[in-house]
Amino acid sequence: MGKVRARKESKKLFIDFRFDGQRFREQTLLDDNAKNRKQLELLLQRMEAKMLLGEFNYAEFFPNSSNLQKLKGHQQAPTTEHQDAVALDTPLFNDFAEQWFEESKIQWRASHVRNVRSILDSSLKPAFGKKPIGDITKADIMGFRAKLAKRKGRGSTGLVSPKTINSHMTILRMVLDEAAERFDFETPYKNIKPLKLQKTHIEPFSLHEVHRIIDNVRPDYRNYYTVRFFTGMRTGEIDGLKWKNVDFAKREILVRETLINGETEYTKTDGSQREIPMFGQVYDALKTQYAATGRMSQYVFCNQLGQPLDHNNVTKRVWYPLLRSLGLSKRRPYQTRHTAATLFLASGENPEWVARMLGHSSTEMLFKVYSRYVPNATRMDGSAFERLLGNATSTKPEKEHRHETA
Repeated sequence: MGKVRARKESKKLFIDFRFDGQRFREQTLLDDNAKNRKQLELLLQRMEAKMLLGEFNYAEFFPNSSNLQKLKGHQQAPTTEHQDAVALDTPLFNDFAEQWFEESKIQWRASHVRNVRSILDSSLKPAFGKKPIGDITKADIMGFRAKLAKRKGRGSTGLVSPKTINSHMTILRMVLDEAAERFDFETPYKNIKPLKLQKTHIEPFSLHEVHRIIDNVRPDYRNYYTVRFFTGMRTGEIDGLKWKNVDFAKREILVRETLINGETEYTKTDGSQREIPMFGQVYDALKTQYAATGRMSQYVFCNQLGQPLDHNNVTKRVWYPLLRSLGLSKRRPYQTRHTAATLFLASGENPEWVARMLGHSSTEMLFKVYSRYVPNATRMDGSAFERLLGNATSTKPEKEHRHETA
């Protein structure tokens, strides 16, 4: 005789029964309570009555079940008599997506939680929300992607970028894969490859240009850009850098957090947790910065209220005006990171060491983005890069030492 049981981890009910000499389990999204148990027990009684009479049609009760593959000669076409059973087997996308989100968010960074929430609310739920999740087809998925590609966005074409589209598709795939596993149907998300992304465009500054920028930037931002250019830290990492993670004794910067929407949280990945040596100019810049902000804020670089910098404000009011005044092409501040990477490599540092300094888990990304800047490298401790900086400083022409305000 069959039983109505509850899954230990989710407390959701399922039907456990035998048919044709085999054991089957059919999952539902119903919570374990008296009302739902009674509903499933009535369904089970109807099933067993038909089994007793030899009239049980598995596909009639569970037309989308993967258990049909276990049966031989019983894959009969479903009728409309038991559509209520179908609903139990395949919940609405809206309902399951919410359950999946609540169960999954505990493992995500706060910024990722906000991103997934936005993707669900703005794209996935409007497109699939009222459809039983087991009824979603590959054609539905491809049609959704095609419509998404026509939305206005911040991509180079004025539309949503391939990277953003891939992000939406990844969340959709995760929801469908989890539902398919729990409710025993074959996921429709098969053989759908991510859109090809454009190659990362890098336009690093030369060492001569770096010194021009540092010498001519507003004095209160000179230390900030010195650290950016000669460490390769990401914007969120340097803006979220706290004095507790600056070790002057060991001459190391401990990258432990990143700033997102004004709040610090765990770094982008585990591999982003790293220690960056304070090369000559970096050590001096941080010593000077400590005298300015060390006692007024926990943040190394902050505004007059001791709060972390607003990178959009700094970019518009300091960075772009400075580039214009120096006659340099407009480039995003992230090019400071690309500049550090190319200077590391051009100085002859070992690519594995450079990857660690940048927070990459391997050299794969390094070679993919910076391949033309990788010489025959032999060093692996940062000494070649520090020697490059020392030589450049000692040979810099006198006229390059002027200090102008941007």
